Amino acid sequence: MAYQYGQGQGYQQPQGYNNPPARPPPPNPNQPNLSQIFQAVDKDRSGFINAQELQSALSNGTHIPFNEETIKLMISMFDSSRSGQINFENFQRLWAYINQWQQTFRGFDRDNSGFVDQNELAQAFQQFGYRFSQDFIGLLMRKFNRHNGKMAFDDFIQCCVAVQSLTSTFASKDSQRKGQITVGFEEFLSMIFSVRT
Repeated sequence: MAYQYGQGQGYQQPQGYNNPPARPPPPNPNQPNLSQIFQAVDKDRSGFINAQELQSALSNGTHIPFNEETIKLMISMFDSSRSGQINFENFQRLWAYINQWQQTFRGFDRDNSGFVDQNELAQAFQQFGYRFSQDFIGLLMRKFNRHNGKMAFDDFIQCCVAVQSLTSTFASKDSQRKGQITVGFEEFLSMIFSVRT
């Protein structure tokens, strides 16, 4: 797979106003009621939230529960102990991260439907610095949407994080930044299966 950096197709460092959140922000102690939200969803009072508890705390704005795969992905991103749970500090970071994604998503959901369509998704990736073909955008839509050709907020997060992770993995093998890599089959599979999606 060949990618031309900044030459019409492929990946480059995302630039611009609506960049996807690349890494978790520091916790913001001024977040309103986060402690109350955390305590309300920590059903077993363990001081940690698991994926099921987190799912009950989140809404994608369409009255449809957050995608279970997206929840697991976010838990894994913020689970510093690798226990499958997050504490309050990591919950604060996760909440800020979701809010950043929500602002990004709203910027591309031009009709305020709570979904992005294939054209809006293409515009999002173009704004992020990617140059993907319509065929590839269509593949992303088929892979990550659960809503008749439209992508909800939670699916959008999962899609973008998957593309970011795959881009980072690809770039780590492309030491000369040519937009091309040569890998063996097992290494290719290792690259794919080690990525968070």
